[in-house]
Amino acid sequence: MFDAMNKRIFLSFPHLGGNEMQYINEAFSESWVVPLGPNVDEFERRLKTYLSASNVVALSAGTAALHLGLVELGVTAGDEVLCQSFTFAASANPVKYQGANPVFVDSEPDTWNMSPDALERAIIDRKRVTGRYPKAIVVVHLYGMPAQMDEIMDIANRYNIPVLEDAAEALGSTYKGRKCGTIGNFGALSFNGNKIITTSGGGALICPNDEAERHVKFLATQAREPMPYYYHKEIGYNYRLSNISAGIGCGQMEHIAERVARRREIHALYAKGLASLPGITVHTEPTADAVSNFWLTTILLDESLRFSPEDLRLALEAENIESRRLWRPMNMQPVYADAPFYGDGCAESLFNRGLCLPSGSILTDDEIARVVDCITKFYHSK
Repeated sequence: MFDAMNKRIFLSFPHLGGNEMQYINEAFSESWVVPLGPNVDEFERRLKTYLSASNVVALSAGTAALHLGLVELGVTAGDEVLCQSFTFAASANPVKYQGANPVFVDSEPDTWNMSPDALERAIIDRKRVTGRYPKAIVVVHLYGMPAQMDEIMDIANRYNIPVLEDAAEALGSTYKGRKCGTIGNFGALSFNGNKIITTSGGGALICPNDEAERHVKFLATQAREPMPYYYHKEIGYNYRLSNISAGIGCGQMEHIAERVARRREIHALYAKGLASLPGITVHTEPTADAVSNFWLTTILLDESLRFSPEDLRLALEAENIESRRLWRPMNMQPVYADAPFYGDGCAESLFNRGLCLPSGSILTDDEIARVVDCITKFYHSK
């Protein structure tokens, strides 16, 4: 007999809308089983409309989008790129793909994203150390929470350093009415299986103009010149999204507003359900300027509590509930042990105190209540 109270609750499970198969079947029936085609064109059109952006290129992954964004910004071997430290490794790894070097910047405690103060200190000091300014800035909208973009863009413009937004987790989030990913020079999106919408695996790069869009498409299809034979003057990549995956994306885009709204509802349920537990804080928007999609609802545990985020994660896992520790900052990763870092330990403190809760839009109110109940019982057992 099925036991609803022991059903696995996943952190962020894909939420299909129903019409995805229609687009996939059309692709098969017309033999568009290639990395281009009508579904790709339509998916890009829908993204442009939703983002109020004129230039968007669908790609095979969010990492591919970040990589091509760095290529378009002219990042090459020996350059330095200022990267938010509190993030997933894919935000920084493409810097190394280019033979460049990441310089990590700490977070501020309000949005958990790149600290403008630490950013400016890093810019000034890297100029002192190397004799030149970093080539680009990669800022992340972590867990869907918009970064302090006015301050960051002001600093970037003052030093003439372009900004690449990593909006992989922030589709649907806005900052002062503008969609995240459309504020910097370029913006990267992800459609991995656990994101707001999915193409199974995929991403997109938001570009500033037609020429950049054309060149990104060119590079993403192996940089083949328009000749009657294969002829290459630039290094290209196999980064274009497949027509099959784009079909999934077209079906998903029919429900994007609902998916964002549901994640925000889930965040509100957690905020209400955990409000009676002193020492547990649900992270929320610090000002009205930021509207988060709350891709993942996150909590911080006060150091006075008698249990750690890992204790709580294990307790939830024992009840068949998936949760996840916050990202371990890049300056704490062995692979980047030698990279410069500018900050005061904010991200490290957040990592040590935080946990991500199940937040998929497919979850029911009863399932969220089950998570809250498990946390509450564990809290009172300590």
